[in-house]
Amino acid sequence: MSATPLTDAEISQALASLPGWRAEGSALRAEYAIGRNALPGFYSSVAAAEDAANHHARIGILYGTVGFELNTHDVGGAITHRDTDLAARIHELAEEHGATPADRKD
Repeated sequence: MSATPLTDAEISQALASLPGWRAEGSALRAEYAIGRNALPGFYSSVAAAEDAANHHARIGILYGTVGFELNTHDVGGAITHRDTDLAARIHELAEEHGATPADRKD
């Protein structure tokens, strides 16, 4: 089944159940604060979830904060259910590893 871009309403509905996630441009983004000792296990769990979904986030790590960016290249970089599903799984894993949505410093 091919992915199709979500509408703005569908994205808003999905974000209502994804604490810390937001839509910026054509991607979903979130940052999580996590202790250095918990970081390797969290990263490993996210990598396994990505492989299981055959969908991968762009991930950045800086000073105890892990940032995620998701969109679907197959549909021109739009947000699809593949992104919202993986975001939900990342959030579950974050909770399991003691990570919390980080305060944004814009």
